[in-house]
Amino acid sequence: MAVKDGIKLVASNKKAYHDYFVLEKYECGVELFGTEVKSIRGGNVNLKDSYCYIKRGEVFATGVHVKPYEQGNIFNRDPDREKRLLMHKKEIMKLFGRVSQEGLTLIPLSVYFRNSRVKIELGLCKGKKLYDKRDDDAKKRAARDIERAEKSNGRAIG
Repeated sequence: MAVKDGIKLVASNKKAYHDYFVLEKYECGVELFGTEVKSIRGGNVNLKDSYCYIKRGEVFATGVHVKPYEQGNIFNRDPDREKRLLMHKKEIMKLFGRVSQEGLTLIPLSVYFRNSRVKIELGLCKGKKLYDKRDDDAKKRAARDIERAEKSNGRAIG
């Protein structure tokens, strides 16, 4: 868990970068209960296959799995419940317009602490086709091959 400028990264959604083009990123708060925050502080959160939707002017995240707190009691919540995200109304309306008209989707990219508050980085994403994924894989492979060749030739610094 990296700590940088009061930000402690807890979990990231690497699959989102593989499946989607991330057009814009937004930071939003999350409405959580005490035992959920304690569980997230321990790193027990999974963002795989999660997404967000807008309903009645509010943003909800579904598929964000927060493992129940082990030292918890009857106050532990359902690990897969929908979590309400906290954003300004103007931002929500802007996102709603883009999602409904342009066919984009909202995907949670990472969960982190910013000065003891849980935040989710939300991405406005466009889905990738299979050929887009293949192109990205080919570019990454080529970059790794070039880096490997430079290291073997002694040109690498460090």
